[in-house]
Amino acid sequence: MSGFPGGTAVSIVTVYDWPTADGQAGGSPHLHTASTEGYVVTRGTGAVETLSADGFERRELARGTVLWFTPGTVHRLVNGSGDLEVTVVMQNAGLPEAGDAVLTYPAETLADPEAYAAVTGAPAAPGLNEDERASAARRRRDLAVEGYLELRDRVEAEGVKAMEPLWTAAASLVSGRVAAWRPLWEHGPKSQVDATGRHLDALAEADGAHLCDAHVSDAGGTARRWGMCGRLETWDLRP
Repeated sequence: MSGFPGGTAVSIVTVYDWPTADGQAGGSPHLHTASTEGYVVTRGTGAVETLSADGFERRELARGTVLWFTPGTVHRLVNGSGDLEVTVVMQNAGLPEAGDAVLTYPAETLADPEAYAAVTGAPAAPGLNEDERASAARRRRDLAVEGYLELRDRVEAEGVKAMEPLWTAAASLVSGRVAAWRPLWEHGPKSQVDATGRHLDALAEADGAHLCDAHVSDAGGTARRWGMCGRLETWDLRP
């Protein structure tokens, strides 16, 4: 068995303190198409706003808050104290980095794959300095908030059926990536589940041979980048 436990990914997010159109500071609303995401709040206070099959909800965040949400849940981090920091535990390490997330841009951007890719990838474009990357990340965040606020109003007026166009657009945007995702899943989360099954079979027969392969792994240093919700510190935890 290799890779971080459960084939998960871990990152530290220092949530953006840039104000948005509705006066709240925070990150880019988005959903994940195949992965469940968990939050462990380690510093500061704020909130997470969600749109899901349960409609619109807002949950307050403070140090020690732990919550998680399944694929399709739109989530928006709001930085209330200015220093909100969250440790994110993400299912299916490698899939989010490969485009599992879809941001809540206005409908015309979601319907145009080239426009979607251009604004989403702008902060990572080659040749930019850090100020230019920050500006691109802020423009991306603002566009996602614009679409999110429109969607939230529709959900509150029409109910959960207003989410269906976004879910359809998200599936369409990622459909061509699934072939590349499958090996990541097979060599990560699935391989760990399969290994546990083999270990249980062996232990039932009092066979502890796999224990002789015990070892310790170290992820090394972090990489920093301009994430969707804030400044990210990440590790490569894949096998």
